[in-house]
Amino acid sequence: MLERLWYEKSGWRWALAPFALLFALISGVRRYAYRRGWLKAYRASLPVIVVGNLSVGGNGKTPVVVWLVEQLQARGFKPGVVSRGYGGKAPHYPYRLDENSTTAEAGDEPVLIARRCGCPVVVAPKRADAVQRLEPEVDIIITDDGLQHYALARDLELVVVDGMRRFGNGCLLPMGPLREPMTRLQRVDAIICNGGTPARGEYPMQLVADTPRRVRGDTPATEPLPREIDALAGIGHPPRFFATLTSLGYELKQSVGYADHQAFDRAELLARFGERPLLMTEKDAVKCREFAPDHWWYLPVSATLPTSLLDALLASLATTRGDVAAPRASVNK
Repeated sequence: MLERLWYEKSGWRWALAPFALLFALISGVRRYAYRRGWLKAYRASLPVIVVGNLSVGGNGKTPVVVWLVEQLQARGFKPGVVSRGYGGKAPHYPYRLDENSTTAEAGDEPVLIARRCGCPVVVAPKRADAVQRLEPEVDIIITDDGLQHYALARDLELVVVDGMRRFGNGCLLPMGPLREPMTRLQRVDAIICNGGTPARGEYPMQLVADTPRRVRGDTPATEPLPREIDALAGIGHPPRFFATLTSLGYELKQSVGYADHQAFDRAELLARFGERPLLMTEKDAVKCREFAPDHWWYLPVSATLPTSLLDALLASLATTRGDVAAPRASVNK
């Protein structure tokens, strides 16, 4: 119902205008208090890059985080990632992921990033705690989400925009999908347009699909999957994933969407998806590895972005942070 209210023309949204006004007042006062220094933000000794969004729902932040980590690693940096760890309940906080960490402990996105990138990942409800835990072992920190988490000071802000849905009706929660007014975009360092047609000044981003991999064992398919498959997506905007599969030539016999970060019911999934091949997102796969049958697969995707984006980010950090923004190995020489 909210999706229709936010992304389609609907006069019913005006019934929520008083609540949106209250949300705007509270969030605006909080934002102003941090800007004026009345509320203190933690300033890390290392550069901090926030990858966030203005609207709720899946815009493609995690692929951008993965791209940024891999690009920085290729240039000699040792990046680390912090996250709130939404959907997980760790034994303690801050919690540093290891090879045995589960999505029940750390959340699905942190586990995905740690396994995909092999970089240090720490989760904590207060991101400043996670940053302090990471500082001794990395030279640059990326926070997955957290644009509105002003208790953590940041050097650069990247906003990811869904290029197809954009900003919906342009209204604040709950009247629309926005966490902050669109004027907030004037103060970020880069806007990344995921699919669709970028607006002026935005960096274009595309998600490129790779060979499907088996959920259990994480091995690539040695031959194409059958044309008729089932599909599962527990992400912010499942239709995006289903459209990708259709564009790749698959015929979806079942396409089942779940809520973002939803904990799956093992028995329900096994009963729903029989012998026909099931294709899911990588984010879903990290939650299904322990019980997936052999006919369950996931589709890895990678973000493609202009290298000029990374050049611009590093140039900005060099201006504001100097040697702190250089790879630790280079600084030590």
